Amino acid sequence: MSEPAMAVGLSLPKLETLEKVTGRAQYIADMSRPGMLHGAILQSPYAHARILRYDTSAALALPGVHAVVTGDDFGEHRMGAFVKDETAIAKAKVRYVGEPVAAVAADDEATARQACQLIDVDYEELPAILTVEEALAPDAAIIHEGLADYFKVFSAISKGNSLSYTEIKEGDIEQGWRESDLIFESIFETPAQAHLAIEPCGALAETDAQGRVTLWSANQSVFRVQANVCESLGLPMSKLRCVTPRIGGGFGNKMEAHIQPIAVKLAMVTGRPVKMILTREEDFQMVRVRHPAKIRVKTGVKRDGTLVARECELHLDGGAFGDDSPGVLGYALLMSRGPYRIPHARVHGHVVYTNKLRSGAFRGFGNPQVSFGTETQLDEIAEALGLDPIELRLKNMMKPGDHWLGGQRVDSNGLADCIEAVRKASGWDRRQALPAPPEGKRRGFGFAVAGHISGLLGTGAIVRLLEDGSVVLNTGAVDIGQGSDTVLTQMCAEVLKIPMEQVSTASPDTDGSPYNWGTTASRVTYTTGRAVVAASREVERQIKEQAADIFECSVEDLELRPGGRVGIKGVQAKELPFLVVSARAHWRKGGPIVGSNTLVYDTPTVDPKRAIALGLPFAQIGVYSFAALVTEVEIDEATGQTEVKRLWTAVDVGKAINPRQVEGQIEGGVVQGIGFALIEEVVWDGARLANPTLMDYKIPGTMDIPYELHSIIVEHAQGDGPFGAKGVGEISLVPVPCAIANAIHDAAGVRLRRLPMNAERVLRACLAKEDGAKEDGLAH
Repeated sequence: MSEPAMAVGLSLPKLETLEKVTGRAQYIADMSRPGMLHGAILQSPYAHARILRYDTSAALALPGVHAVVTGDDFGEHRMGAFVKDETAIAKAKVRYVGEPVAAVAADDEATARQACQLIDVDYEELPAILTVEEALAPDAAIIHEGLADYFKVFSAISKGNSLSYTEIKEGDIEQGWRESDLIFESIFETPAQAHLAIEPCGALAETDAQGRVTLWSANQSVFRVQANVCESLGLPMSKLRCVTPRIGGGFGNKMEAHIQPIAVKLAMVTGRPVKMILTREEDFQMVRVRHPAKIRVKTGVKRDGTLVARECELHLDGGAFGDDSPGVLGYALLMSRGPYRIPHARVHGHVVYTNKLRSGAFRGFGNPQVSFGTETQLDEIAEALGLDPIELRLKNMMKPGDHWLGGQRVDSNGLADCIEAVRKASGWDRRQALPAPPEGKRRGFGFAVAGHISGLLGTGAIVRLLEDGSVVLNTGAVDIGQGSDTVLTQMCAEVLKIPMEQVSTASPDTDGSPYNWGTTASRVTYTTGRAVVAASREVERQIKEQAADIFECSVEDLELRPGGRVGIKGVQAKELPFLVVSARAHWRKGGPIVGSNTLVYDTPTVDPKRAIALGLPFAQIGVYSFAALVTEVEIDEATGQTEVKRLWTAVDVGKAINPRQVEGQIEGGVVQGIGFALIEEVVWDGARLANPTLMDYKIPGTMDIPYELHSIIVEHAQGDGPFGAKGVGEISLVPVPCAIANAIHDAAGVRLRRLPMNAERVLRACLAKEDGAKEDGLAH
């Protein structure tokens, strides 16, 4: 009989719950330092313009102002995750409305903001590029004249306003079309979506007597912040320490830099601590959004439903700077074949510069956009062939051991169990026998599946046994509210067989934490969890070595026992508490017990024997989670309003370290997916944001979420995952828009290919259908 779990597999509350509900949690806005100044930014009123001259004299003359900085105060240093194209503050040219042009440090925030309005800037306006089509036109104005010379971290294919082109090919696409009985082709479009984390971006910087800077900021990686700030200011990394207090959500927009370099610059210029907190409107205007996307999907199929060929062309609007855009494009294309066996595939696309707010990482990282097209088209195929949508997917889905697009082998695959779980739970096969919907309403069911990754880049963990026998866990991973501190602690406690209370977690700090690339890409549980388990086992080894010396026995004769004890197997009386072992190590022999581990995800993405990839930024990315989702919607015939009545979603997470937190992640992703599908849209009025406030930008509220939201956990253990775990952070969002689109079609017989599917678009589609208008795909 296996031993009962100490921590892993238990739905324990988050460690920081009490701290947050009692208001003791410290966020950037709560922090203060002696002599602290407040910063504010002046934003560009133009989408594209040359900066001819600054006059900062009036701002500097305002009482209480200590410094004004402009692009002239910054060197020629640039930052960027994939292409180094962005300066900390606009230099010589502005590229979007809202871009920081100058910044002020003053005694208080009101004075700083007043001073910003006194800065006089002369501009020469340039033609603004606001769409992908305009950007790729042969005579388009060039947004980044220096693109060819920018440093790139991968073999980027860039030209004109095309920041990056990526292409992946497997099989022979022309052969695939020839072998297909039917070919389906459609164009889909998705809008920009705002991250809308509860906490707006902010930073606090302070210099010490040696000129070294400590930076606290709202971020998803202290190490990315350190790299970004040092790159943009030309600082040695040893001169900057980055620390993270509590974070009020991120969803991707706090992964790369926002105002941290400006706060550091102001602190260095004034010699005093400087805090900057963006207003909600500034956060909307200058941080980042989900990429607006245009997706052309073409699929070839046999009459029996066998998928033969898939082509996907994707155009992403990257906005004014590269940020994570090349990665989002490459990843979206990797996902565009879906979790299916399709022997012939060609996927390709551009991400282009425009004179709009930059796009960046957002929960799903391009997968929701491309899956909206591919999973919607599968339902069109099923309808044309007279097949059940679930049966079509079951017929073509990848099996364990199959290869993902690019060639990576996928062994842990619980997709079939996910599909069967939601089919059974939702009563899919009996849906036609349900009572009629209320008068004036139409009911429909929709289905979709998704795959997503959780392995990427480097991470580490340090576990240190303290003098009293407790341990401190240090990973450098930022908990942005998703609960990673708790699940990593559960893993450490499980390995060492100690209570959770006996493990404390260290705050991420670039001075003392092991490297962690970031809390993003659904990666912390899988990658950092592996490091935590390995570091904890190293501590276990050292504890046993100490105990073996004491007991004069072999290490192999020893075992850890619940409660923080080590003893001789089969001899209950022979045991020692960790306290005794640690004291011996600290004061007599061997030295303090410290376990550490670092790793980088190193499985190649592309097998050159199976696929050809051009301009793909990810050499090593993988470890796949899977999901399936059924939703029931009702459409109001008079208004077109779509209401999600019930929803069932199953996710293969490998192993649920904390089942309740897994359910929370699933539910959070579903809610954000409902917003993307039905409600949310960042709207531009020309070059200017039309809805940069919580009054005008709508997100789902309580009344928009189905009371019946069923989260089902499927566990297909990942062989090298910590206790078999894989990631869950993003995947639950991915299938939501396509499942709702399929449900709307089931209910009203209209196929919407543009998000959001708000009441107006649904009603127009229904009225057009009644009028017999020919469907053109994007007309609604």
